[in-house]
Amino acid sequence: MKQFYIWALLCISTIAVAQQDLTVSAIDAVTQKPVSNLAIILENKSRNLQVRQISNTQGKVIFRNLEALDGYQVIVAATQDYAAESSNFIDIRSNQNPNVTLVLRKSGTQELDEVVISSGSNSKINRRDAEVSFEMKAAEIQEIPVEGRDITRVLFRLPNVSQATGFFPEAANVSINGASSQYTSYLIDGLDNNERFLGGQKFAIPSGFVKDVTVLTNNFSAEYGLTGSGIVNITPRSGSNETTGEVFFITRPGPSIDGKSSFAQRDLSGNQVKNGFSRYQTGAGIGGAFAKDKTFYYFNFEHTTDVKDNLLNVPQFGITETVRGTNTFDYFSSKIDQIWNANFNSSFRANIGRVDVERQGGGLDGGSTFKSAGNTQERNSILLALKNSYKFGNFSGETNVQYSRFRWNYAKPFNPNSSQVTILGVNDETLGVIGNPGYVFDALENTVQLQQKVKYYTEKHTLKAGVNFIRGDHQLFGGGNPVGNYRVKLNQSQIDAIRNSGVGGGLNVNDIPQEVQVINYNVELRPTSFGTNQDIYSAYIEDLWSVTDRLNLTLGLRYDYDNLSKGGSDKGDYNNLAPRFNFNYKLDNFSSLRGGYGISYDKINYALYSDALQQNTTSQSYKLQLEELKKLGILPADTNIDRITYNGNLGATVSGVSYLQGPSAADLQGRRESIFSNERRILNPNGYKNAYSHEFMLGYQLQLTDERLFFVDVVHNRGENLTRLRNLNAAAEYPIDPNNVVIRTQAEADASRPIPITNGSATINGQTVTGIARNVIVSENEGKSRYYAMSLNYQKTRGTDSYSYRLNYTLSSSKNNTDGINFRPSDANNYANEWGPSVNDRTHNINGIYNYYPFKGTALTLAGLLQSGQPINRIPLGFGTTDLNGDGASFSDAYQGNSDRFPGEGRNNDRLPWSTTFDLGVQHQFKIIRNNKLELRADVFNIFNAENLSGYSNNATQSNQIQGGSSASGLFTQRNASPPRQFQFGVRYLF
Repeated sequence: MKQFYIWALLCISTIAVAQQDLTVSAIDAVTQKPVSNLAIILENKSRNLQVRQISNTQGKVIFRNLEALDGYQVIVAATQDYAAESSNFIDIRSNQNPNVTLVLRKSGTQELDEVVISSGSNSKINRRDAEVSFEMKAAEIQEIPVEGRDITRVLFRLPNVSQATGFFPEAANVSINGASSQYTSYLIDGLDNNERFLGGQKFAIPSGFVKDVTVLTNNFSAEYGLTGSGIVNITPRSGSNETTGEVFFITRPGPSIDGKSSFAQRDLSGNQVKNGFSRYQTGAGIGGAFAKDKTFYYFNFEHTTDVKDNLLNVPQFGITETVRGTNTFDYFSSKIDQIWNANFNSSFRANIGRVDVERQGGGLDGGSTFKSAGNTQERNSILLALKNSYKFGNFSGETNVQYSRFRWNYAKPFNPNSSQVTILGVNDETLGVIGNPGYVFDALENTVQLQQKVKYYTEKHTLKAGVNFIRGDHQLFGGGNPVGNYRVKLNQSQIDAIRNSGVGGGLNVNDIPQEVQVINYNVELRPTSFGTNQDIYSAYIEDLWSVTDRLNLTLGLRYDYDNLSKGGSDKGDYNNLAPRFNFNYKLDNFSSLRGGYGISYDKINYALYSDALQQNTTSQSYKLQLEELKKLGILPADTNIDRITYNGNLGATVSGVSYLQGPSAADLQGRRESIFSNERRILNPNGYKNAYSHEFMLGYQLQLTDERLFFVDVVHNRGENLTRLRNLNAAAEYPIDPNNVVIRTQAEADASRPIPITNGSATINGQTVTGIARNVIVSENEGKSRYYAMSLNYQKTRGTDSYSYRLNYTLSSSKNNTDGINFRPSDANNYANEWGPSVNDRTHNINGIYNYYPFKGTALTLAGLLQSGQPINRIPLGFGTTDLNGDGASFSDAYQGNSDRFPGEGRNNDRLPWSTTFDLGVQHQFKIIRNNKLELRADVFNIFNAENLSGYSNNATQSNQIQGGSSASGLFTQRNASPPRQFQFGVRYLF
């Protein structure tokens, strides 16, 4: 009942993060003084909206609680003292609070009407606060060459944003300020769109539903939080009184006409593709009014099919077959706006995504995974949001609620009730994998978000406050195969029998002879789901103080609490107070100086908590080991062992069983006590601290003309309490002399551990136990990062010319001693040696977009991206092993990338060469009847066919960022390259 009342209270007074205000300043052209007591009108003809207000003593009016729409215009009627004036059209995005300055000329004078702000474009000075943000509108997005209408690929064109190196194929690909892509926060219309298990978007919104996209990189308002990196906010499209829409078809023919490359490329999900790849996309959108001036709608649906071929190649069975697979992406979006009256409006938004990425078997260049062991990765999402906005007197407010569901089934098997069978030949070579993927990862997240925000306006102050509550119910069905995995060995006659049977690529578990030799059998002992609720409570208060008509100060304070911070403790991290301060000083009508400081806290990544449950155990032997670590002072003396342990996933391996007759999980539960593990985890007995960032910023803006804007921003972020791993039973440090490399054996390393390991066992209190772990891992929050950047930007909008462009140069440095939640040091727990460039560090980043409009309806867009090389981590080569210190942690799988380093080399101390990519888009619109148009388009990516080894979205361990040998050796193994020249063609009907 208590919980019911809490939820009811939040529903009544919860917060929203999407109120938009427009501040208009009126200035006398001669005296440069503010003009008070002047009637100023704001209108939007698409919604038949007109609002009138009177300017205050600072010459300002604030039009409150506006909808995020295009096509606003500010109008001043002629008076006895001043001539009539009007602004350019103003487009307002979600959560934006723009400002417009009108310079008024006297009645009867010959002075020109001057609008300092070119409000119909991106070129505008922010005279309100010091927010560092960058945006692109739908029209710009539609002109830029973008693969597959994927909105994230537009973001790389913005300052302080780069393509991220991840640690698994589907990792989020957007890094802001050099931070891990796990921490980038995604919003739709100001509401949460974050997949909270490993980070990234729940719903990958396609460009057809985007009005504009904004990236907030620094110094944002206290109403934003839960990230120490940056925020991507999508403003969705809305309808108007006029019915408009589009129908489109796009194709990527693929390798048949693309430039040639011997390296695999990546599909839109981040997975590798090669031969036979092609893409087909289609969709439609329509917007209008159900009831004129009252009820508006916009609906959008987009579908993508990727076709891809793998090769199944097993000569021993006489099999060489092409295995065709498909990926499908379906995205449906809708938004309905209801204007109840002049003071109250509502909107309902729905986003539904269904993504299937097929792993059909075979391999890019040949493989032995048969179709029966194939699977599909599912990423399915639902977001339902209701927003209510209202105003009365000097108050305005917004009350929102959103429900979302995200299902991530990483490997949905074609044969879910089958065992996996790994087939070995007479020489122990792998002939095939059949039956099942062999593991389970099926995560489900149901989330409710409640928000409430209020504003109070006085002549010089805009006070705002709000609270926010997010509850995510996480469930994971993970671990090994509940039906069991077999490893078998065939003799030659059995191989010949399968070869002659004609079963070919359809080989499955029942085609293997029952008398086959079983090497071993492994089965998951805990085939069930587990999880918990993640509750995040947030509150903020902020004052925008218009000190004078030139100076604005913003003073804010934010608080966040994440219940996962309890970890294995009985109390959470309650001290997450985040002050924010910034200023904006108007130097003159054409320039301003801005700056500020703030703290931003991150949420706890759920995977950190989930891993501590899944890779845990409650065996008495493991608890005995943890008690011994307490006695040794490695765990705190007050550690509650029951609070830090959990009955997680564990596999039992059995030999001597008959084929397909292995014992069940229930039969083997007694083995949990005696199974030795290389690695187990625990919940942190001290709890988890929320990572946070100190953010400093100073910037200068100069409006050269209505169409030209220059600005420079200098930023510095200091990350604290970043997540990393600590091994409580680590082998002793083993510094290696680069002039005399002596390799330590695993036995020597095991003997040096706090609890020594001998042949898979340990002696504790005179008792020999096997149900323990070689490595006992805990997540800690002791990492640090430092980011410095200077960004120079020059923008020209089209205006009356036939061209426009954006130019940006960012000089930056990003260093840290952890690159993610699974980062561990190369030697014991020596993090002092881990300080170095982050995996996403860029020194130089140059972006340019040039649009040329030679004829009516024709647009040519050239987009260039030049980046200095990504860091290289140099690992051992030529020693017969990469595990020089013998601790067994020198692995470089697709999810970690950790390894010993080449003796004498620092972390990430080498660099790949520069990356230079130029893309070209050409489109022409033919007018058919009235406003109906047919658009033909061609995009060419990497038009100069550059083979870039750096600067593109990739998986770290499949890229060129891990290299063997010293940096002085010049040794280089090319594992990958950016896509060669590629073509994309489209046709679109607009009405």
